[in-house]
Amino acid sequence: MDHSTDFVIELRDLYGPMKNPCFTTTKFSFFFVSIMSLVSAGGLIFADDAKKPNILFIFADDQCFETIHALGNQEIQTPTLDKLSRQGTTFTHCFNMGSWSGAVCVASRTMLNTGRFVWRAQAVHKTSERERKEGRWWSEYMKGAGYKTYFTGKWHCNAKAPLAFDLAKNVRGGMPRQTPAGYSRPKADKSDPWSPYDPQFGGFWQGGKHWSEVVGDDAIEFLDDSKSKDNPFFMYIAFNAPHDPRQSPKAYVDKYPLEKISVPENFLPLYPHKDKIGCGPGLRDEKLAIFPRTEHAVKVNRQEYYAIITHMDAQINRILQKLEATGQRDNTWIFFTADHGLACGQHGLMGKQNLYDHSVRVPFMVIGPDVAKNKKIDSPIYLQDLMATTLELADVEKPKHVEFNSILPMLDGKPSPYPSIYGAYLKLQRSVRTEKHKLILYPQAKVARLYNLQNDPREMNDLAAKPESLPLMKKLFAQLLKHQKELEDDLDLKASFAELL
Repeated sequence: MDHSTDFVIELRDLYGPMKNPCFTTTKFSFFFVSIMSLVSAGGLIFADDAKKPNILFIFADDQCFETIHALGNQEIQTPTLDKLSRQGTTFTHCFNMGSWSGAVCVASRTMLNTGRFVWRAQAVHKTSERERKEGRWWSEYMKGAGYKTYFTGKWHCNAKAPLAFDLAKNVRGGMPRQTPAGYSRPKADKSDPWSPYDPQFGGFWQGGKHWSEVVGDDAIEFLDDSKSKDNPFFMYIAFNAPHDPRQSPKAYVDKYPLEKISVPENFLPLYPHKDKIGCGPGLRDEKLAIFPRTEHAVKVNRQEYYAIITHMDAQINRILQKLEATGQRDNTWIFFTADHGLACGQHGLMGKQNLYDHSVRVPFMVIGPDVAKNKKIDSPIYLQDLMATTLELADVEKPKHVEFNSILPMLDGKPSPYPSIYGAYLKLQRSVRTEKHKLILYPQAKVARLYNLQNDPREMNDLAAKPESLPLMKKLFAQLLKHQKELEDDLDLKASFAELL
């Protein structure tokens, strides 16, 4: 009797007679061989686990949606991100929901890792380590799904990264340490006490090697190790770049001569409502350039912004080359996004503490098996939808507390689950955005701003003062109030904007 017959007899001993008379010894032999082909030195690998894809998540910090060459910026050089956009699908309208803190990064990352909308994420922000311990954390769900979890780079969450991941290396804080010389520059006379490539200023150079290069090294080391492992991996690769201080090697800064850097079309020397929306000289991000802004100062800041993005792009290329070399690319889903955008001179602003698209809208790319290549989806999503998306890929049922949504249905042509996009910054700013319009409200200033995004994507022509805009503003205001109720946003807008009721 052959081995397959022995195996049939053992199964009969365990489970009783075969109920399916068509299940012959010959067919069972094929079944047995198939099972045995899944046996490895570490034990039996079940088919469900073998099918789970690797997840490579690459996270930028402060990268605006319009800082990728292939997506329309002809000044910047991003060959790796351009290639990714051709290899997969780009969501062109991806947003961060807002922040309860001037450190917008903290709110964005807490939402990402807990799956909660902004104000409920704030409620658990200080107890994030308890959330993690009790399993209500992105990486903990991935661990439970059989993934080897890995982290390197910027964390900025209250949960403990070394415990949240199976392996964490070079866990960084919110930003590299800035120096006094890095603020209010360059001066009005164009002099500049600071250099983006001089190691004496520390920052990204602290420790002797640029932090973006360290992130690249860490990811490569893990990929080399993972190729011999049976478990799928979940890699959370978080660059501090292009957050300030925007430092990169001189060769990258030299790629961007100032005479070839454009001043943004929506440049302003000063934003008219800056103080009452929390974006005045007292805000750290806004102190990076002088007040009033000069075209020269904005060009220098954008030069350094582009340079550090291009340098990060080169490190991402190293990671992707190693992924290919280890033979793991075909079974890996790659996601690239950022935690929020950055003004960097637009509207007279420098930071991300505002609700204009340059500061709330980010790039979002998906590359994976059967994902359409060189495709763009204009329907809106939140960047924090990433958690629910990867849980679906990992065959994890969406937890009840996770409010963001998987984007996998949208990759198959389904509509966005978000008919409008909510935006918030402290108790100073609120917005609601549809496909065509955006209403921004400043309750302390009692100022409303209305933009037609299709005709005015740079948000330069405020329509709020036009009498014919009032019906539309009332309609948008009603949508915003509905968002507030759903999100437990307790800011009273009705008192400041009674005319919109």
